[in-house]
Amino acid sequence: MFVALVGNPNTGKTTVFNELTGYRQRVGNYPGVTVERKTGRLSQSGDSRPTVEVIDLPGAYGFSAQSHDEIVVIDTLTGRGEQQRPDLVVVVVDAVNLRRNLFLTSQVLELGVPVVVALNMVDLAQSRGIGVDAKVLSNALQVPVVPVVANKGQGIDALKQAIVDHLGDSPPGSHPPMPPEIVGEIADLQATLQQQVTTSDGAALSHVELLQILLEPGGYGERRLLEQFNVDITSELARRRARLESAGLDLSHVEAEVRYRWIEDIVSRAVDSRQARVVSKSDKVDRLATHPVFGLLLAGLVMGAVFQSIYAWSAPLMELIDAACGTLGEWVGGPLSEGALRSLLVDGVIGGVGSVFIFLPQIMILFLFIAVLEDCGYMARAAFLLDRAMAFCGLNGKAFIPLLSSFACAVPGIMATRTIENRADRFVTILVAPLMSCSARLPVYVLLIAAFIPASPLLGGIVGLQTLVLIAMYMVGIVVAVVVALFLRRVVFKERSRAFLMELPSYKWPSPKTVLYRVYERSREFVIRAGTMIFAVTILIWALGYYPRPSSIAAGFEQQRAQIEAKHKESTEAILATADAEEIKAIHDATQSELRLLEREQAGAYLRQSFLGRIGQAIEPVVEPLGWDWKIGTAVIASFPAREVVIATLGTIYNLGEGCDEESTDLRHAMQASKRPDGSPVFTVPVALSIMVFFALCMQCGATLVVIKRETNSWRWPIFTFTYMTALGYLGAWGTYHIVARFV
Repeated sequence: MFVALVGNPNTGKTTVFNELTGYRQRVGNYPGVTVERKTGRLSQSGDSRPTVEVIDLPGAYGFSAQSHDEIVVIDTLTGRGEQQRPDLVVVVVDAVNLRRNLFLTSQVLELGVPVVVALNMVDLAQSRGIGVDAKVLSNALQVPVVPVVANKGQGIDALKQAIVDHLGDSPPGSHPPMPPEIVGEIADLQATLQQQVTTSDGAALSHVELLQILLEPGGYGERRLLEQFNVDITSELARRRARLESAGLDLSHVEAEVRYRWIEDIVSRAVDSRQARVVSKSDKVDRLATHPVFGLLLAGLVMGAVFQSIYAWSAPLMELIDAACGTLGEWVGGPLSEGALRSLLVDGVIGGVGSVFIFLPQIMILFLFIAVLEDCGYMARAAFLLDRAMAFCGLNGKAFIPLLSSFACAVPGIMATRTIENRADRFVTILVAPLMSCSARLPVYVLLIAAFIPASPLLGGIVGLQTLVLIAMYMVGIVVAVVVALFLRRVVFKERSRAFLMELPSYKWPSPKTVLYRVYERSREFVIRAGTMIFAVTILIWALGYYPRPSSIAAGFEQQRAQIEAKHKESTEAILATADAEEIKAIHDATQSELRLLEREQAGAYLRQSFLGRIGQAIEPVVEPLGWDWKIGTAVIASFPAREVVIATLGTIYNLGEGCDEESTDLRHAMQASKRPDGSPVFTVPVALSIMVFFALCMQCGATLVVIKRETNSWRWPIFTFTYMTALGYLGAWGTYHIVARFV
């Protein structure tokens, strides 16, 4: 048996779903679209209970499909396309906003399937002096109405029982009475289409489907008839609409007028709101939270806390994961001799796993904030306040948190775009989020600025040149993101933006169980779905950097190693007679230092001869206009899994080992001393700025591309992102190098 859960946004529908399924769910996407699909089995006790599958549909206000989410709702409820027709529909309504919620309910009643109404948030309604008589409401709608408080688990058992008891019931008979002219046209239209259009289970088009087809010229119902069922009745529908208009009916308003008259009659009987005129706590809080000045200050503090949590508070956990992977690598690699197996296990497998789990602290903390802010009702207020600023870029207010989060890491930032309902706004946010300078870019900036940008004071010592360059790198990404977002909205996503209508839900205490489950769900999904691809990319880059291993390199360095050890033996034997322990230790330390240097030189030689090094040398003519040599090109390619890898790669290329970081003075000195074949320096101020601009604009993060694929349900968009960002990075680096070279 299949039960669909539907309701307006902010009615607590997902919380009801979690309670019904006991948090045992499957998460995926609907076929062909990027709308999330959650299904679970109704949690019941007793072996004789029927198996009931429950699906949590996206929030919707009605059957006028304006987005992919709403199309999914309609297709699922009506059993069209690949969707199964539900055996029962549970409509979740907010007891505080019953009048608005009953519009969708009235349409669901006309589907021709059994219906159960879950009257949620009755506690909030009572606290506002609103009393809803569930029995009167049930009699008026002619369906079961079950009062629940989902975030506290109250009434859930009664709702489960109502679902089981009413599976297989007759469809409800109550629905708003349309004018006789419309009723006649619908009956005639149904007879005309009866032999041509049926659902997957053989049922005819429902009353509400026919109504939408008739009253919405060019709407989704009509388009679906033309495309899915190959039935061309455009001219016939035009004639019917003309007859209705000649009868004095306004097709654009008649449905809403009829439904709301019907709703007003029901609400007047079922709702006692004589005390509801008292100013609610939510209204009092909103005087501050939505204030044009104080509200923005509060939003700034909240967003600052979110950013700080992702950027700084997650750092200890990320360092712990990094250290744990390092310790595990030493434990696994210790007993193994140097070779492909050891490198694969330590650098490939363990390093790949670490590259996945290193994101978890940021993802968990971000979604903890998002879940709390959404569940308590503040997220809608923040989006409302920030909408005007974001509209400048063609986005809505809900894009702010994903973009802010992307300054720490684009992976959780892109995942956070799921709060944006409009597909165009969500996709544009996803595609520009990687332009925010994430924390992985910072080590690159720090290394190059410290090595090549003079620490000159500016503006009387108020700010230094190095600080100004660092700020400029962040601003480059922001400015370009604005331009790209406007371009995407006007060229790629040309559909007209819908008016930003933001419902401000009532404030309530977040449900700890719901919040923690949401964090767990997002984290698990990232590890399973995106983590596998990130791991695969890491293994691929490892293989390119490890193979081939020319035997000539091994033989040459083995000979040098033998010479060093022989020299050590001779030196030690020469002073054994004196038994000078300090001198013997000094000789031993010097020998070990020479051997470590030799190992680093051997690693550098292997990297230069690897497929990765050869690719770097092959693309040198391409990167030469940027002022780069093949070593920089190789490091940039190696940093594809994660931008900060460029530093370790440069350390290997310059024979300093992989342990270098942005604070390494040896790496700075090696880069400053690096020369081209003609004796000119490889790294100059124009070259350093060129590299930084490239990293500010280019897509050097395999994990981000994998997550874009996951969130857009297509490889088209990560390929598009990689292409446009690489092009921007190259052009920006080229322009920076040639312009700065004129003045420096």
